[in-house]
Amino acid sequence: MRVLIAGGTGLIGQALSQALAAEGHDVVVLTRQPGRVKKGAGVQLQQWDGRSAAGWGHLADGAGAIVNLAGAGIADQRWSAARKGEIRQSRIDAGKAVMEAIAGAVVKPGVLIQSSAVGYYGTQSGDAAVDEGVSPGGDFLAKLCFDWEASTAAAVRQGVRRAVIRTGVVLSLAGGAFPKQLLPFKLFAGGPVGSGRQWYPWIHLEDEVRAIQFLIANPKAEGPFNLSAPQPVTNQEFGRLIGEVMGRPSFLPAPGFAMQALFGEMAVILLEGQRAVPQRLLELGFSFKYPTAQEALRALLGRRGNAA
Repeated sequence: MRVLIAGGTGLIGQALSQALAAEGHDVVVLTRQPGRVKKGAGVQLQQWDGRSAAGWGHLADGAGAIVNLAGAGIADQRWSAARKGEIRQSRIDAGKAVMEAIAGAVVKPGVLIQSSAVGYYGTQSGDAAVDEGVSPGGDFLAKLCFDWEASTAAAVRQGVRRAVIRTGVVLSLAGGAFPKQLLPFKLFAGGPVGSGRQWYPWIHLEDEVRAIQFLIANPKAEGPFNLSAPQPVTNQEFGRLIGEVMGRPSFLPAPGFAMQALFGEMAVILLEGQRAVPQRLLELGFSFKYPTAQEALRALLGRRGNAA
């Protein structure tokens, strides 16, 4: 089948496009600058403006799936008012473009996978499990995720099955936040961030991709799904496990005030969290390849830390 991926040049999008192409699907990645993107085997690049269906909307007609991952990076730079506006608007615009393409399709796409994040729930200071039934939070990231999800909500009224993926921190050495987290440990200065008691909802990149493929293929997959491993850990425990696998110390803390001075409001990503659990994904029968942080870290770093 034909699968369109908006935001397909990011960490998740690249891995997903390769996995879908390996299964024999026709993958089309929507990108603003196709000339600067290395095209993988079985993957086509299609230019778009990120705001409309101009030039590519016809590809949605009869498509098997659309995966909307598009949006400006959350942690690329400090959050000025302008940057926060850009982060939000890029997601709203991408959703608008996807909806324009769906509205123009004679044969509607089989499924829409809409990206979001566990930040939807806001900061959760307690130890209670946060499943998909928990109400949205009220901070910037929660409101952002709420609007991001709402940008394509109308697809359901057009008869398109829609699954929303609320993703945790994706573990991969190819990009994202994880390689930056490893740096202090490489310098023998790793340890908890802030109090260390905040929950750290994570998922291995391979499981993220497998879960999206599972949701595309499963006709019962509708509504929100937490894409995070079934065994979240605290920030302190995650750091301890990194140190254990890499053979490096993990007791030097990064104080919360230092993180706030360095990152400003964006420090909330590091200092707060939620004990997100993939309840609906497990209920549908999805099986994680890496259910524990120890298994994921050993797969990524090796028994004594290949990244050291």
